[in-house]
Amino acid sequence: MLITIVVIITISSQDAAKQGQTKMAAITTQLSDTEYQTYSNTVLSGSQVLNAIRQYMNQDEFGIQVITGKQYFANSNTSGTFYGQKFNLDNRGVVASLDSSKSTSLYEAELQSSVEYINPSGKFISSIVRDDNNMIRGIKFEQQR
Repeated sequence: MLITIVVIITISSQDAAKQGQTKMAAITTQLSDTEYQTYSNTVLSGSQVLNAIRQYMNQDEFGIQVITGKQYFANSNTSGTFYGQKFNLDNRGVVASLDSSKSTSLYEAELQSSVEYINPSGKFISSIVRDDNNMIRGIKFEQQR
């Protein structure tokens, strides 16, 4: 009888521990996602886009995609310019792969004659890009036309 009680207590405490771990993992994911909520389907200025690029382009396993108005009008199928790591999306819009190399130069983004120029007063629609594990892997900015 005593052994049965000990077994029942042990099993129920293991279940409680598993539930606690699951809740902690969910809270951790929420906290890490909070940093990026500013970029979830919002309109930002080009100046804010440049600041985001500077802040995140050196982060591991992370990329920023920017499609300027000039790039779109030059080629409506453009994938734009990537800062940090280039990501490739599958047909669901989920990150399928990340290139290993990083692009960290803002020269063209700040050169007014370039199609990659990010006008500080321009308006960009932002969105968060995730992988199959629901981890944030990038931010996409597309200039409003």
